[in-house]
Amino acid sequence: MSDSSTGDVGAWRRAGLAGAAIGVLAAGAAAGVAVERLTVGRGIRKKARLALDASAPYGSLRGASGRVVADDGTELYFEVDDLEPKPGEKRRRRLFGRRTPAPVTVVFSHGYCLGQDSWHFQRAALRGLVRTVHWDQRSHGRSARGPGQSGAHGVPVSIDRLGRDLKAVIDAAAPEGPLVLVGHSMGGMTVMALADQYPELIRDRVVGVAFVGTSAGRLAEVTYGLPSAGAGMVRRVLPGVLRALGSQPELVERGRRATADLFAGLIKRYSFSSRDVDPAVARFAERMIEATPIDVVAEFYPAFAEHDKADALGVLTGVPVLALAGDNDMITPSSHTEAIAAALPDAELVIVPDAGHLVMLEHPEAVTDRLADLLVRAKEKARSAAL
Repeated sequence: MSDSSTGDVGAWRRAGLAGAAIGVLAAGAAAGVAVERLTVGRGIRKKARLALDASAPYGSLRGASGRVVADDGTELYFEVDDLEPKPGEKRRRRLFGRRTPAPVTVVFSHGYCLGQDSWHFQRAALRGLVRTVHWDQRSHGRSARGPGQSGAHGVPVSIDRLGRDLKAVIDAAAPEGPLVLVGHSMGGMTVMALADQYPELIRDRVVGVAFVGTSAGRLAEVTYGLPSAGAGMVRRVLPGVLRALGSQPELVERGRRATADLFAGLIKRYSFSSRDVDPAVARFAERMIEATPIDVVAEFYPAFAEHDKADALGVLTGVPVLALAGDNDMITPSSHTEAIAAALPDAELVIVPDAGHLVMLEHPEAVTDRLADLLVRAKEKARSAAL
């Protein structure tokens, strides 16, 4: 590895640790008080959640905003954090008319029932060091609902559709230059769908891919930490239950508010593994998930049982790949990440100890550190391709 590359990874790692620490420290006082309050009555627990919401900076990072219309008319929202120019770079360009190559752009795709803010720690760490694009998948965050998805008889969303959405975002936010694609859970599946439908884009521009807590298929076999009999019953019943609930969103949302404590407990169980996860981080995840309407949950769910992109992984042969998961992920078990790495022998496989599905929030330093390594490898591949 070159000296400049070593410097890059050192800077990215330091930034990752700093970004994680800043977020935790900023909410530390309120989080400490909240731990005590969460042991008492419902009214006080509600006040504690409000205190965490008011004090924690998670999800507050914003970039230059943009919108693009997908091929079915859905408006997709994205934000760009640009690379800070080196000292004197703008003046040199002005004096000598130098046109530098387009920088590497890292495009982050989030998971089911989340939003672009789920990458808060990684975004904070990489700001100014690399150009990044963060977008909200359709029906999530600030992106619109698809024309066929709204209403009681909404059309289920396919993973292939999400891959085409990602292509539209790339065309608008990063139309030229090398790309690193990062996807968590459903976002990783979105990247696979992109590769399946646009292999020429992967061949011509993609210099790195990170799959975080995701799967290439066989999700119908996941037990969600339940005994096999119970998991089988859940798989049979859940699609119909979700369809029924999706037809009565207002009633469901009232029920969700009434059972907020139970809902928060379920989110923590299926999102995190650590016993000592920061209460402010747990509340941040809860806010993102509870912001997803129940009819959106119902519209997306069928896509996961149908998802099968194992063959599409072959398109990524020769591309630097990071395959990372938490060792106690009950949504997309680490065995699915191991299968991705096995299909791509040159991929770096990382299983993070004591981590659940939202590993990038639970152990942000570990994820950011490995992303830094991937970015160095991607930078080398981009240089080689330019020669």
